[in-house]
Amino acid sequence: MNKLSCLKFVLFVWFVVNFFVYGEFLQAQEEEQTQEPAQETAPVFSYLTPPTQKGELWICPSAEIALYSKYSFSYGPGFTIAYGRKASIGFKAAFFLDEQEALDVLELHVLLRLYLVGTAANSGPFLQITGGPAIFFKNIDDISLPSDYGLFSASISLGWRFLLGSTFFVEPSVRGGYPFIVGGGISLGFRF
Repeated sequence: MNKLSCLKFVLFVWFVVNFFVYGEFLQAQEEEQTQEPAQETAPVFSYLTPPTQKGELWICPSAEIALYSKYSFSYGPGFTIAYGRKASIGFKAAFFLDEQEALDVLELHVLLRLYLVGTAANSGPFLQITGGPAIFFKNIDDISLPSDYGLFSASISLGWRFLLGSTFFVEPSVRGGYPFIVGGGISLGFRF
């Protein structure tokens, strides 16, 4: 079994486990909310109005894809931790395995995220800027790279945060940057 097949299996198991664990937490939270008195009016676009009772720290594991190799896409897991409501600042790490097993990459980025709708944020569209080192792990010696060990990597992402209850969320996103060309990902996360 090659590295890519192992990674796909691990990512699949990771998301299945997270889905069931998050589902249990979400179900318990919804049961708790049904015991509270009903609110006066619900907003028309509830996904754009975040609950006020949650804090500003959020964590999310993710599955990412990026075009680091000229031969094929690279896939891998990621992890983000950040703090903030109207704007967030945090840290993002992702490890990409090349489909052709030519070049693996570890990204360690600082992020700045700006929510584009309203002043309460924490949901809806966002613009994210990241930057930091991209460390290369060459598996084939005849690959020509600008640097043998890594480069400064920077990217701009556009995504959307969909709230699942008051704690959990899903975030699909697309990004462009350097030294990769395009990328994307989906995250499952929760807020404290």
